[in-house]
Amino acid sequence: MFTGIIEEVGRIRQAGSGHLRIDCTQVLRDVHEGDSIAVNGICLTVTSFGRAFFTADVMPETVRRTSLAELKSGDPVNLERALAVSARLGGHIVSGHIDGTGKIRSLREEGNAVLMTIEAAPEILHYVVEKGSVALDGISLTVAAVTEQDFMVSLIPHTREITNLASKHAGSLINIETDILGKYVEKLIAGNPAGTRGRSGGLSRAMLSEYGF
Repeated sequence: MFTGIIEEVGRIRQAGSGHLRIDCTQVLRDVHEGDSIAVNGICLTVTSFGRAFFTADVMPETVRRTSLAELKSGDPVNLERALAVSARLGGHIVSGHIDGTGKIRSLREEGNAVLMTIEAAPEILHYVVEKGSVALDGISLTVAAVTEQDFMVSLIPHTREITNLASKHAGSLINIETDILGKYVEKLIAGNPAGTRGRSGGLSRAMLSEYGF
């Protein structure tokens, strides 16, 4: 589990053949083989590490769902270690499991902020809610507006300075993870599919009345 608060921007040293090597320093503090580190929002397992790098293996399914295939040597990537139980939850609950990619449609300055609009597929936009949370390349952000084709977030200068968003432009792909809490709520309200364990049927007036609501 992660929070979407980026700790460091690392650099890709080697990418390809299901293997990544990333130059970094800060996220290597107290690192062990088998630890989880989010790379552009993707939860990856540390397979080896040195004084200023770590490596991770990448499954084909991960490549299909994310922007990893576009990474090349020297590209910046957002890094975050898994959440410690004693840490503050500064962003929102981020699983590191990417729903898909979106494409940056535009970047527009508004005062000291930058409004970034992202095109996304309907199945992703279904879970994007105005004033809700979304993780973009692993960065916890608040949704400013949503339409049937895209959604918008507002970036403060600090966010662009300490993440890879400074290198993004119109047309760039970006990893999207929607708020997992919304998915759980939707499934609980809709009910379990026939044949699965547990209660069948969704939230209804009769069910609410039965439980005293």
